[in-house]
Amino acid sequence: MNNGSNQLLEVLTREGVLINVSVRYWRGCKKLRAEDVGLNPDDVSDRLISLGHKRLLPKDALAELSLIEGRAHALIEANTFPFLNGIGHFLPNTKLEEVTGKLKEMELEFWDARSNFLQRYARLRRDAAQEWRQMADKLVKDPEQLMATIEASFPDPDHMGRFFSFDTSLFQITVPKKCSVEMVAMGDHQAIIKARSKAVVEATAKIKRDTERFIADSIASLREQTAHLCDEILQSINGGKTEGVHQKTLNRLVKFIDQFKSLNFANDSEMEEQLENVRQELLSKTAQEYRDDSVAHRQLVQGVSKLRDTARELAKQDATELVQRFGELGRRRLHLAA
Repeated sequence: MNNGSNQLLEVLTREGVLINVSVRYWRGCKKLRAEDVGLNPDDVSDRLISLGHKRLLPKDALAELSLIEGRAHALIEANTFPFLNGIGHFLPNTKLEEVTGKLKEMELEFWDARSNFLQRYARLRRDAAQEWRQMADKLVKDPEQLMATIEASFPDPDHMGRFFSFDTSLFQITVPKKCSVEMVAMGDHQAIIKARSKAVVEATAKIKRDTERFIADSIASLREQTAHLCDEILQSINGGKTEGVHQKTLNRLVKFIDQFKSLNFANDSEMEEQLENVRQELLSKTAQEYRDDSVAHRQLVQGVSKLRDTARELAKQDATELVQRFGELGRRRLHLAA
């Protein structure tokens, strides 16, 4: 790959970072085996029967931790783009401080929730064992065998710490450089150099293709999100129990325009211009003004419909030119900064 191709990835890495968030906690589940419920494994067909994972604790016992995990993943989904088949999520620099700040707050909440859970763990374990005892007596012929399995599945309180973590990793991806060869037998030296050089060329070419596709997909994704939001706004205005224009609906569009600008790392100026026109032409009025003025109401519906149709059409277009422009603009910025 030539230097021009290399620079596309270099520009991308200067526009943002890859982020990965991992939230781990004890799930309080146990996968039961046939023998755990008094069945002969040879008599159970995996095609027909799946014992599956059963809860050791009630669902609400871990609800606080589950909620924090869901919020963390939702934050990442809303502010990033999946990169290279999920190896990480690309976070634009414009969102870096906001997202990492919120993640730090969630991490503190996570450790507080962990402490609360561990303080209640002994009681939760005791209560759950009683409930399991009542069910075991009704469900299986040998309840003692099932209860022994259940009780053995609860971790010792002193060793629970290893089940909990809240990790945020920021990293960047680079194309492979020339591979060095460690000391090897002389006969293998040339073969290893050849194999590693081939791997570098193939990996570099794949990263180039994947980077170009990622930028194009990110552009299309923001355009599709615009069209989807317009559909929801039109449905809110024209149908349902709350027919009419509501300030919450207009505020949602304002927030989306701001979000689009902060995520528009690829400089999709055409879509951004369309959104800015909508802001200036349609969002200077209040919801009450739209409800009181039928002409303005009609203009709002027409304007949002036009934005939806334009966004949908743009999302279908080939983004090759935009990808190339992104690389060229980034290179110009690098030269100016040098």
